[in-house]
Amino acid sequence: MVKNKKRIILAIMVVAVILAFTAGAFNCATKVNAKTKNKVTCVDDLEGASIGVQLGTTADIYASDYEGDDAGTMIERYNKGADAIQALMQNKIDCVIIDEQPAKAFCEKNTSLSILDEAFADEEYAFAVAKENSALTAKINEALVKLKAEGTIESIQKNYIGTDEERGQTPYEKKDVDRPNGTLVVATNAAFPPYEYYENDQIIGIDMDIMQAVCDELGYELQIEDMEFDSIITAVQSGKVDVGAAGMTVTEERQKNVDFSDSYTTAKQVIVVQDKEASAGLTISEKFHQNFIEDHRYMYLLKGLGNTLIITFFAVLIGIIFGSLLAIIRTTHDRNGGLSVLNFLANVYLTIVRGTPTMVQLLIIYYVVFASTNVSKVFVAIVAFGLNSAAYVAEVVRSGIMSVDPGQFEAGRSLGLPYGKTMRLIIIPQAYKNILPALGNEMITLLKETSISGYIGLLDLTKGSDIIRSVTYEALMPLGMVALIYLCLVLVLTMLVNKMERGLRKNER
Repeated sequence: MVKNKKRIILAIMVVAVILAFTAGAFNCATKVNAKTKNKVTCVDDLEGASIGVQLGTTADIYASDYEGDDAGTMIERYNKGADAIQALMQNKIDCVIIDEQPAKAFCEKNTSLSILDEAFADEEYAFAVAKENSALTAKINEALVKLKAEGTIESIQKNYIGTDEERGQTPYEKKDVDRPNGTLVVATNAAFPPYEYYENDQIIGIDMDIMQAVCDELGYELQIEDMEFDSIITAVQSGKVDVGAAGMTVTEERQKNVDFSDSYTTAKQVIVVQDKEASAGLTISEKFHQNFIEDHRYMYLLKGLGNTLIITFFAVLIGIIFGSLLAIIRTTHDRNGGLSVLNFLANVYLTIVRGTPTMVQLLIIYYVVFASTNVSKVFVAIVAFGLNSAAYVAEVVRSGIMSVDPGQFEAGRSLGLPYGKTMRLIIIPQAYKNILPALGNEMITLLKETSISGYIGLLDLTKGSDIIRSVTYEALMPLGMVALIYLCLVLVLTMLVNKMERGLRKNER
């Protein structure tokens, strides 16, 4: 036990040294790289520059016109606007095109950034609703007309983006009204301040307050789902959510897939550049406090860790049980020639699952298989990862069964044991003893694969670090902490598997 503790401590120290070395080398590299970057001072300078945008936004659409030109303009697409801003601060790109108000929020927290005076494009925001739900669109429009007339929307906007005297003075308060119409599920991307962002473990912002006011008018209970921006329209189309509210601009392409409410505000796309020497950075202790202690941000990691462990545990059970059944079907067919239909179906299943990416399977199960149901996202993840793991476990178990001496099977049958009992009492136990290291490796792989759960808006470990990064704009510490947590989990799993393996090998001495 002491040796195991020493190994864990040593591993953590090694990772910390590697991270520190990488950060130092990266800083040196970016300083050298900064000298070769193009300076963007106006829209005309975008040609030949490296432009950062958030994937699926109007900035992405507009900036795409520059892509592939003779000047060599490069478009770098990120899942979050905060990720693009981080890349700009690290001199990976020349500028970021993003909505004005989020740009102002980013610049307030990063003094090395500034917004160019010349706007890139003007636009209007609206809420996305499924085409077949025109009745809901009409209701939202009626509510927006009333809220505008009463000055509610203007009051909400002033509370977030008004003058220094107006900000924080008129927060919208949820009304105490009857809500006979059930729940209105709203999809957003909570990394877009001041329209939607996390504060004290709650998603707040202009869009969220307006949607709460709409729900108060229409008699709905508001439920917010945080997901990647480019997944919102898909979620609205598939019926997983009722409304998309994420500072969304009405475009012709988007109107082909969803309907939009009336516009509730105007906005513009601006260009963010880095034109000042970076100010002195925070100390390690200050960064730790900012990333984990302030506003109890460590809770994102704890909640994410809980979901990760739940998903991994039950997915492993599904993988082992279903995978073992598949393995038995295949070995039975190989040895006896029976179960032809089941063997064919098993082969088709294994080919499809092992031939397609896990993330694609997760998205299909969430947006297609469970499109018409509101099951828990944790349940969806368990099913997706469990079925994926079963395909790999099946081949591992099959190899274990085939590695058992055929004489063992024949001996069992000669003693009068039926086929099922022979497999269950003689063959399977020996097979599992042979494949335990491979099964342990599959569990470790599955644990790490759950890090893609954030693509369906599920809070796992990686998603927790993404939320922290979107607030603090610090990459190394949240990601480093998540890496250490995963490392510790893997070390614990490895020790457990090794202990089980030693226990099973005792009878061989």
